[in-house]
Amino acid sequence: AKEVLMSTQKRSVRWMGILVVVGLALVGAWALAVPASLRGSEARGGNEHWPQFRGPDSTGVAAEDASLPVTWSPTENVIWKTPVPGMGWSSPIVWGDQVFLTTVVTQGTVEAPKKGLYFGGERYDLPKEEHRWLVYAIDRRTGRVRWEREAARGPVKSSRHIKNSYASETPVTDGKRLYVFFGNLGLFCYDMAGKPLWNLPVEPRKTRFGWGTAASPVLHGNRLFLLNDNDEASSLLTLDAATGRVLWRVERESGTNWATPYVWRHERRTELIVPGTKVVRSYDPADGRVLWELRGMSSIVIPTPFASHGLLYLTSGYVGDQHRPVYAIRPGASGDISLKEGETSNSFIAWYQRQAGPYNPSPLVYGDLYYTLLDRGFFTAHDARTGQEVYGKQRINVEAGAFTSSPWAYNGKLFCLSEDGDTYVIEAGREYRLLGKNSLGEMCMATPAIAQGSLFIRTSQHLFRIGKGATR
Repeated sequence: AKEVLMSTQKRSVRWMGILVVVGLALVGAWALAVPASLRGSEARGGNEHWPQFRGPDSTGVAAEDASLPVTWSPTENVIWKTPVPGMGWSSPIVWGDQVFLTTVVTQGTVEAPKKGLYFGGERYDLPKEEHRWLVYAIDRRTGRVRWEREAARGPVKSSRHIKNSYASETPVTDGKRLYVFFGNLGLFCYDMAGKPLWNLPVEPRKTRFGWGTAASPVLHGNRLFLLNDNDEASSLLTLDAATGRVLWRVERESGTNWATPYVWRHERRTELIVPGTKVVRSYDPADGRVLWELRGMSSIVIPTPFASHGLLYLTSGYVGDQHRPVYAIRPGASGDISLKEGETSNSFIAWYQRQAGPYNPSPLVYGDLYYTLLDRGFFTAHDARTGQEVYGKQRINVEAGAFTSSPWAYNGKLFCLSEDGDTYVIEAGREYRLLGKNSLGEMCMATPAIAQGSLFIRTSQHLFRIGKGATR
């Protein structure tokens, strides 16, 4: 890049080498145990299905369920663990009695990812060995593989960061069809029994510093939204979910972007929120018309937007930037709603924090508080409606300095999964209190799924189903 010639931008590029992409990211007695302030819209719909990244509403908050586990280990409360071949950091999703996930297998040697943030993770030389892009359906009850499908086979055509994978995008399902996206390769649709229905090839594009891809597909009704932001020809596609036919397409000037879009349904309309490095845009899902836009994100955008308390939350927090913003957006915006110099709110921005955004993990709102897990192991809380700080940076554990997966919440507790495979349990509320640590002993970067009284955690080697009362 030409800007590398300038010394200040050299330093910026060097800092950006810190990447960890992931996309990198998916009742009853509880009423007596959980304060009323923690119950509300987050609990609707139950935990029967977990159909996409961060769950039904993309919030990471599960319906309260007394049967969900709070403690576990490699043997305690493990219902089953199933080996997962190859490498992939996509999250598992759950529909009924099937758990779906993706991976990529090769006969060649795969360099093991290092934990934490560091320089030099770029891998521009493409491996020459044959790769197999695989889709798995695993029986929720037994952990056995119900079916396996090979979406593609051949050499890879794009590079990746050592901590990224060729299977970082999380699938999505509506219970009728399963949609699987492998970035820089293609989108594949199957029925629930694994029958291929249609596919859409994707032309490989260069990504910033060759870090690869991570944004997952999003489903709304009979429409499937596919974001492909890169450094050559960024675009947003809307497809007919049944046939794969392109309904509309918009070109985007945004460069490489790893954030998954979000469908925001509120009392006025439905919007497709698409983050980006240069600008966040809201699109009309029906025709791709831009409804509003917001400038002022950090130089790398990864967290997924979500909504709660009638507000939309947007954030980005590249660790090399001074500007790591959080925005809370009111419904009904139009035009350019960007803040002017010195502003912290306007007609459509309810509140703004300049330096509160995370790099990889998506934040969550639980009860009345907005919680943020920072990559280097700090945790913060703000008032979800006003943005006022409730408590500042709390070090979770002096030995835990690497977090990529997004936190989740249920039963009055918050859960933060480190790259070491340790889940830290934090009490929800206005005072920070660490309750415990659950260790699996395997590297983790995927965000878990929660369904039917169980927690599904993907590690570098296995998929675990964790539930109360099980012993291996």
